[in-house]
Amino acid sequence: MRIQLALDRLNKRRCFQLVEATKEYVDWIEIGTGVIKEYGMEIIREMKEHYPEKVLVADMKTCDAGEHEAKQAFEAGADITTVMAFSANQTITAMLQEARASEKQLMVDLLGVSDQKRIEELAQLGVEWMSLHFGKDMQQQGEGLTEAAFSAMKGLSGVSVAVAGGIAEETLPRIMLHKPETVIVGSAITKAEHPGVVARRMKEVIEDYEVHH
Repeated sequence: MRIQLALDRLNKRRCFQLVEATKEYVDWIEIGTGVIKEYGMEIIREMKEHYPEKVLVADMKTCDAGEHEAKQAFEAGADITTVMAFSANQTITAMLQEARASEKQLMVDLLGVSDQKRIEELAQLGVEWMSLHFGKDMQQQGEGLTEAAFSAMKGLSGVSVAVAGGIAEETLPRIMLHKPETVIVGSAITKAEHPGVVARRMKEVIEDYEVHH
């Protein structure tokens, strides 16, 4: 189980400070949608130059013009880019083809999508990564990651699951019970007084769980 550090609603300087503080404990670095909108592909290039050993996720949240946006992200240095689950199949297929041609990966963001049929259809398209995602606005309404959300993912062969949505030290143990491949952590680390300490503690919780399970 890996930690993906989500950098969002932050300025460029703070993004680099946070990665430097947490790099020993986080596995993947996500450049969030808001940061990409602010700084464009340049911040992806810079992050990859500074941390070439890290898997870099460009959270493009593409919903159209899939081939073009996938190329943009991959050429800038992203290892993984994201597409919304409600996008047309043609958009997702074009991005999958681009990912394979570039030897990179595509993650489908399930924000707003919980229909079992759609999730199965995505798997049949060849999607290998899906992100169970409860967005900021949903979290403010008290919605969170539920058993039902995880049950929609059960029985999908060849699909790896990432989980995002208000994950913190106190909620991590409950999330781990579902054994996602990746937990996406944002503000629990990025807003912490000591981000490196929180990242280390979360990594230790995961490692301890894996030793005993």
